Amino acid sequence: MRHENQPSRHRPPGTAAERALCTAILALRSVEECRSFFRDLCTPAELQAMADRWAVALLLERGLPIEKSTSNRRQRHHDQPGGSLSDVGNGGYRAVTDRLNANP
Repeated sequence: MRHENQPSRHRPPGTAAERALCTAILALRSVEECRSFFRDLCTPAELQAMADRWAVALLLERGLPIEKSTSNRRQRHHDQPGGSLSDVGNGGYRAVTDRLNANP
């Protein structure tokens, strides 16, 4: 049960700029287009941070406890409260890993 002073696990709809970014990402048609887009958009450190977060999500999806999956990382994911993929984020990790597992 959520208390009044605790934030909701799900965030409100994003800003117009965030929605435009998501729409742009959905327009990408290949891994190479995606790689080029993110290399243009992000600094190398930002891209590495996102890649690290995704790597942790994949480890959690395989059932590795969060303490082990982040032991070699400099920084824990910004909102990792628990030890499974179901406990992390806003459902986006789970949606993508489910789709990737359905279409190997």
